[in-house]
Amino acid sequence: MTGENISSIAAALVVGGGIGGMAAAISLAERGVRVDLIDLDPDWRVYGAGITITGPTLRAYKRLGLLDAIKAAGAITSKTRLFRFDGTHILDLDEPVIEEGLPATGGIMRPTLHRIMQTRVRELPIDVRLGLTVTTLENRDDGVEVTFSDDTTGRYDLVVGADSVASTVRAIAFPHMAPAVPTGQGCWRISIRKPPGLEMGEFFLGHANPCGITACAPDMVYMWMLTAHEERETFMDEEELFVTLKAHLADFGGNAGWIRDNMTRADWINYRPLAAALQPADWFNGRIVLLGDAVHATTPHLASGAGMAVESGIVLAEELARTGDVTAALRAYQNRRFDRCRDVIETSVAVGKLQLEHGDPKVHAHMLEGALGRLNAPF
Repeated sequence: MTGENISSIAAALVVGGGIGGMAAAISLAERGVRVDLIDLDPDWRVYGAGITITGPTLRAYKRLGLLDAIKAAGAITSKTRLFRFDGTHILDLDEPVIEEGLPATGGIMRPTLHRIMQTRVRELPIDVRLGLTVTTLENRDDGVEVTFSDDTTGRYDLVVGADSVASTVRAIAFPHMAPAVPTGQGCWRISIRKPPGLEMGEFFLGHANPCGITACAPDMVYMWMLTAHEERETFMDEEELFVTLKAHLADFGGNAGWIRDNMTRADWINYRPLAAALQPADWFNGRIVLLGDAVHATTPHLASGAGMAVESGIVLAEELARTGDVTAALRAYQNRRFDRCRDVIETSVAVGKLQLEHGDPKVHAHMLEGALGRLNAPF
C-alpha cells in the first residue's frame, strides 16, 4: 500500500531482483522514487518448489497490495498440524488470524510468487536491467557512484543491496561483515501432486530428518526435509536425488509416507546445504544499505525468510518517507529490523540444532509455536 512520498531521495538502485529486492523496489517506487532494478540472471528466473507463507508474511504482502493475487494463485489454510514421523498426531499449531480479512497461513509455488511480484514491478516506473551486477560503489556526500559489470556507470541517491546470501554489495561496501555460516543441515524439497485428504500444512517431527508438507496450489504441494549435511565434491544428479530422498522417507507414515510411495522421477527434487547469519551493525554505509539474505539470512525452520525480506523492503521505504534525513532513516530502518530478524535467525538455528541432536518433538513444537506467535507482533 502506498504511503507518503519520499522527499530525501529521487533515484535509487536496487541490486537483486529476488523477493526482497522486488519488495524494496515496489515500496520505493510507490512513494515517488525513480528506481532501477538490476539482476544478474539475464532471464530473471527463479528456481524452486513451493514456499510457505505464514500469517505475518501474508500481512507484509497485503501491505504491498499483492494479497489477493497470492490467495488466487496459491493455497490458503487455517492451521498447521504437527505429527510424529510415524503419523501420530501431536498437536495443531495455534496460528490465529492476526488481521481482519487476513488468512492464517498458506503456500504458493515460488515461481508463481515471483511472477506476481514481477508483474507489479513492471506496472510501476521501475527500469529493470538484467544480466547485470555492480563492480564498484563509491559513496559521495549525497549519493553513490556506481560502476556496473558492463562497464556503464550511474549515480544514485541510494543503493539497496538485496543480492542474496552471497551479496556482491556486501562484499564491496561492508568489510566488517562475513559470509553466512553453515548450520550443519541440508534441505530437501520435492514438488508433487497433493496427497488425498491433505487439508492444511503438516510437520513430521521426532526423527533425525524432520519434514513438512505445504499446499501451494489446489492440486500441488511441496515437501521439505532437513538432514545432516555432508560435504562432498560433486553434486547429486537427478537419479541420486530421487533414490536418496526416498530412502530418507523410509520410516515415515501419514502423508509423508504417501509422498514416498507415490513420488516419481518426474517430480522436481532439489537439495541444498543451509547457512545463516545476522550481520553486525551497521547495515548501511553512507547511502548504501542491505536487506534480505544479504544481511539477515535465515534457515527455513520458521518459513520466514521471504517474509523478513518483504518486511525489510517495506520498512526501508517507510523510514525514508518519515524523515528527510537519509542517515537517520537508514538507522531507524536498522533499529526496527535488527531484533526481529535476530529472533527469527536465532530460533531457526536453535531448532535446527535440536533436530541434529534428535531432541524431543514436543520441545520442537513449543519453540515453533512461541516464535511464530512473536512474529504476529507488528513490524
